[in-house]
Amino acid sequence: MAELVERYAGLSLVSRGDPFGTLARSIVGQQISVKAADAVWARFSAQVGEVSPDCVLGLGEVGLVGCGLSKRKIEYLCDLAGHFSSGRLDPPAWTSLDDEAVIAELTEVRGIGRWTAEMFLIFNQMRPDVFPLDDIGLQRAVSERYLAGEKPSRRTLAAFGERWRPWRSVATWYLWRSLDPLPVEY
Repeated sequence: MAELVERYAGLSLVSRGDPFGTLARSIVGQQISVKAADAVWARFSAQVGEVSPDCVLGLGEVGLVGCGLSKRKIEYLCDLAGHFSSGRLDPPAWTSLDDEAVIAELTEVRGIGRWTAEMFLIFNQMRPDVFPLDDIGLQRAVSERYLAGEKPSRRTLAAFGERWRPWRSVATWYLWRSLDPLPVEY
């Protein structure tokens, strides 16, 4: 790990800041290439104007048709907007919640699973100790750097991550850099 920290000195995580926008962008980008996601995001944000819960709800599902989103993703974005608008998702309250409690709230939104919630905690909330066990990049990096190419079981990966507690998000970020030196933004 020390070699990775030295190699990528000067780079670090940067939060996008807006929780709704970050989660909306995550939904838009699910299961499509980065290039396609950028194109759909551009059309979506042009259609809604301001990317906010109120603007999404104001357009509704019918108003989002035609910007390149599947029917399912439109449903997910409207559900996300409804959670924010109703206060069921309340970002200021998350400062008093632990990671698992925030994950539980986020996964109540249709289209947001544990992995998306963990990426949100790392890249938006800047939580220092998230270790996304289901992340293929993390699994591959640990395999290549520490296990001579052997794929770790979930239990092995979890046990392995304990060495970096309480900074597992940071360790994960550096392990991702070992596979791809360009940081991805979520």
